[in-house]
Amino acid sequence: MSVREFDRFAASYGEYNVIQKAAAKRLVGWIEEENLGRVLDLGCGTGELYRQLQKRGAQIERFVAADLSREMLARHPRGSAVELLPMDFNDADALRTLRRYRFDLLLSSSALQWSRDLEGTLRALASLGAESYFSIFTSGTFRTLLAEAGLSSPIPSARRIREALEKHYRIERLELVEYRLDFQSTREIFRYIKRSGVSGGRGQLGYRQTRALMERYPLKHLEFEVLFFHGFPKESEG
Repeated sequence: MSVREFDRFAASYGEYNVIQKAAAKRLVGWIEEENLGRVLDLGCGTGELYRQLQKRGAQIERFVAADLSREMLARHPRGSAVELLPMDFNDADALRTLRRYRFDLLLSSSALQWSRDLEGTLRALASLGAESYFSIFTSGTFRTLLAEAGLSSPIPSARRIREALEKHYRIERLELVEYRLDFQSTREIFRYIKRSGVSGGRGQLGYRQTRALMERYPLKHLEFEVLFFHGFPKESEG
C-alpha cells in the first residue's frame, strides 16, 4: 500500500512551495467525481487545491476555504461559490462550528501534520460525515537533515497518522509517497526551509547550530514524505 516516487525540481526558480503544489495536484488527481457539491478545504493556504480543481473543470456548488492565516486567505482565489473562513483547526470550538455546514467532500493538503491533537482533529472531521481526501506530511520529511542535527521530527510518523485515520475512517486508499527536491548548494537548502513554510514555523536550531549543520550536511537535496488518504467516516457507515 505504499509507493516511492522521486521528483526533481529546480529551486532556483524562486518557487518555495513546489512540494505542496505537487501534493495538491496528486490529491486532486485521486478525485474521480466531477460534480463535487459542497466542499471544505481545511488548511487551504493560498488555494492550491481550488486552483487544481478549477483546472480540471470540477463543478462546485460551494467551496469553504478555511485557514488560520488571513494573509493566506487574502491570496485565495475568489468566486461566487467561494467562502473564506478564518479558523484554527487546533481550536476544538472552531471545529465544532463547522457542523453548521453540510459538506459532500472534505479536503486537506499539507496542513494536518500540524494538528496538536491529530486523533482529536480527525474525530471532529469524521463527525461531519463527508467523504474525505487528505495529504499529510510525515516525519520522514527532512529525514537526513534531522538526523544530522540530532533532532526528532515535530510532525507524526506515517504509522501514527495511519493509526489515527483508522480509528475514525474507513480507508479506501492509502499511499506513502517520497519526493526529493534537489538544490545547487546547502545554502539554497536552508533558504528553502526558511521560506517555504514546510517547517511550520517551528525553528529548532539557533544561528550557530544552523551554520554548523550547513557545513556538514552531506546531501544536495531534501527528502519529503507524504501520506495520501481517501476514505469515509466510520460514523456514516450503514
